[in-house]
Amino acid sequence: MHKTDDLQDIVDETARLLGVSATLEDRSFRLLAYGAQHGDIDTVRQESILRRRASSEVRDYFERFGIARAEGPVHIPASETLMARVCVPLRHTGVTYGYLWLLGELADAALERIRPLIARAASLLAQEARSRHDLGRELAVLLSADPEERAGAALDLTGPVTAIAVRESAERVAALWTLPRGVLARAGQPVAVLAPAHLAGEIAGQLQTTYGTAAGLGAPRQEPADAWQSWREARHALRIAEHFPRFHPVARWAELGVHRLLARLGTADLRELAEETAPLDGELAHTVETYLDLGGHAQKAAAELGIHRQTLYYRLGKAERLTGLDLSDGDDRLAAHLGLKAVRLLP
Repeated sequence: MHKTDDLQDIVDETARLLGVSATLEDRSFRLLAYGAQHGDIDTVRQESILRRRASSEVRDYFERFGIARAEGPVHIPASETLMARVCVPLRHTGVTYGYLWLLGELADAALERIRPLIARAASLLAQEARSRHDLGRELAVLLSADPEERAGAALDLTGPVTAIAVRESAERVAALWTLPRGVLARAGQPVAVLAPAHLAGEIAGQLQTTYGTAAGLGAPRQEPADAWQSWREARHALRIAEHFPRFHPVARWAELGVHRLLARLGTADLRELAEETAPLDGELAHTVETYLDLGGHAQKAAAELGIHRQTLYYRLGKAERLTGLDLSDGDDRLAAHLGLKAVRLLP
C-alpha cells in the first residue's frame, strides 16, 4: 500500500475512534490526508482542505503555541474565529515530521486510544524522509561540477529536467520529502531541487513561499546528465533574485537578459566594474540607476524618484563630475549602468 493510502487510513480510523474531524499535515503545513467531517468546522479547516496547505498567517499563529518542539499533544483554545483544537506532533526519534489536527476539545485520556495510530503516522513520515534523504545524496553527485563525480550518479531519470535553487530560512523548515514523486531535493544553502521541467515553476513558487526567501530556476535540459548546467544557472538566478527587486522572489535564468552576464562574473571582475561609479553616494547612485533603467527618460525618472526634473538634472550633473562619465555618451552610460548593477552583487 502507498504511504498516502496508509496515512488516509490512519486519519479515517482516528476520526472514527474519537468522533472528531481530523487532518494530517506535514511539517510545512501541507495537507496529506483528511477525514470525514464530524460536527461544525471553522474556516481554517475549510481553507486547509480546499487549498491543500495552510496559509502563512495560520502557520505563524499555530507555531506560536510551540507545536514544532512539543513532545505531546498541544491544546489550542478557541478564539473569535477559530474553534478549539488539539495538535498532535508526529515525532519519530526526537524529530517532528508532521502534525495530526483534531477539531474540538479532547482530554488527554481520549488521545490514548489513538496512540498506536500516532506512532504509525510518525514512522511513515520518517521513512519517507529517510528515503528522500538518500536520493538527495545522489542528487548532489548528479549536480556536481566534477564530470568524474557525476559519472558515479546512480539515479534513473528522464528529461527534460530543470534545477531550482532556493534560499533556506532560519525560521522555517520545508518538508522536502513531501514534494511530488519525480522531484528530487537536497537540503543545504541553497536547497537543491531537480524537477520535471513542466513542474519546476510551481515547485519553485511553493518552496519560495514556504521559506519566505527567494528562488532561482535554471534553463531546462533534455538530458538529466546535463542537469548540473541547469543547477549552475539556478544558483546564478538565485543571486539575481536576492539582489534585484525586479526579479524577486523567483528568477528564471531564461528571463534575466544581461543580468546573466553579471551573475557569471567573479568578485574581481565585479569590483572592476563597480569602480566606475564608486564615488557616488547612495542617493546619487539610486538616481543614476533609475534614470538609466528607464532608458534616459528624464520625465519618467523624475516621476519614479518623486523629484522635480531640475533636481534630477542637478543630481545627474553632479554624478558626471564625480565619476568623469558623460551620461549622454552611450559607452559611458553602459559603464555606469553595469557598474551600478555590479555593486549589488558584491559580497
